[in-house]
Amino acid sequence: MNGEVLVERALDLAKGDTIVLVESSSQANVRWAGNSLTTNGLGTSHRVTVIATSRSRGGVGVGSLTRAGVTEADIPDLVAAAEQVALQAEPAEDAADFISGPISPAFGQSAPSASPSDLTEVAAALGEVFGRADAESVELFGYAEYDLTTTWVGSSTGLRRRHVQPTARVDMTAKSHDRTRSTWAGMNAAALGDVDVSGLYEESLVRLGWQAQRVDTEPGRHTVILSPSAVADLMIYLYWTADVRDAAEGRTVFSRPGGRTRLGETLSSRALRIWSDPADGQVACLPFVTAESSGPGQSVFDNGMALSATDWIHDGRLATLWGSRFSSALAGQPCKPPIDNLLISDRDGAGDLSDLISRTEDALLVNSLWYMREVDPPTLLVTGLTRDGVYRIRDGEVVGATANYRFNESPVGILGRVTDVGMSERTMCREWGDWFSRVVAPAMTISGFHLSTRSQAS
Repeated sequence: MNGEVLVERALDLAKGDTIVLVESSSQANVRWAGNSLTTNGLGTSHRVTVIATSRSRGGVGVGSLTRAGVTEADIPDLVAAAEQVALQAEPAEDAADFISGPISPAFGQSAPSASPSDLTEVAAALGEVFGRADAESVELFGYAEYDLTTTWVGSSTGLRRRHVQPTARVDMTAKSHDRTRSTWAGMNAAALGDVDVSGLYEESLVRLGWQAQRVDTEPGRHTVILSPSAVADLMIYLYWTADVRDAAEGRTVFSRPGGRTRLGETLSSRALRIWSDPADGQVACLPFVTAESSGPGQSVFDNGMALSATDWIHDGRLATLWGSRFSSALAGQPCKPPIDNLLISDRDGAGDLSDLISRTEDALLVNSLWYMREVDPPTLLVTGLTRDGVYRIRDGEVVGATANYRFNESPVGILGRVTDVGMSERTMCREWGDWFSRVVAPAMTISGFHLSTRSQAS
């Protein structure tokens, strides 16, 4: 489809200042179970959002409506309905001038589509590892997908922006034939051909081998090595809560009394950096704001605003809290909108996960996290489960597997207990991967990590 046609049609019909967002997604996917491909498919979807405004009653009313499967013939009704909502709306507290310009050279191009050929390389790679798995008494289950999402945003002030976002992921669970051992590995990239399927299988084989020996370990506070995937899950949650307005209004772990925030405070003695960059070579993402509705940290009036590299934590110090133009102004801070990727590193980090293990005397290695839920906003205490493997490390070697556990920890609190860090790598988190897939993170060693009880989760 061509989103330009829908954008221009809506803007031609609009009576007042208006923003139009069009999002088109095309996906190819394949599933497997018991070392055999089971299903594959292609899918497409699109939706259109019209954000109409009306100047009345001493302010600007906003009407924002989103509908799926809209054709050019449906646009008049959608515009009229959004304008009717705007006429009836109370003045918007975040009202501001629309962003004007720039115009993307590719704005008039149609959305690219995923096709069966996008699955060719991953299917061939899976065929090879299925043969190995049969011979090595391992069963593989999983899912691979390739998605192309094209976004257009246009406004009555002349803004015309377009972006194509490719996303590929492979999610693999490996089990012993008797189903007594199970582990998980995953990877995402810009294309399925960039995913090392054989490497995921090798990683799974190693972990299944570790599970052959059981080492009972009581719950409690332990030194823990978190895999890059586990680090990503925890730091994404930290990032999601770093809203400048909520912090200034005293509702989060980043708040201080009297309407102040913890900006500038040291959260870790390590040279940790957590940042986002839409132009990063590994995890490039949407380089402008899209907002279908206004909320605490976003504003429809910011649609099309350019995004740039932003440090959230720099050298262990809280550097920036994200927000819209309106919420940032309320907090007296520069406007830094959220960005759809996250990069985590330590200037002194060295080696990969195996290197961290080799220089660790006594710890538990956590493979992945699951079912995370916030318990206490003022401390950002989060509870959740470990899944598909917790392993005992002694004298630099994994000596066996222990139980899975429920954990209770604060992603902010653990930053002050980081004792060792590896090199960063592109990773796929287990819990939030469906919603936030572009992450670069290292493995980290954390002292005093609270594993509160044993879990029955596999």
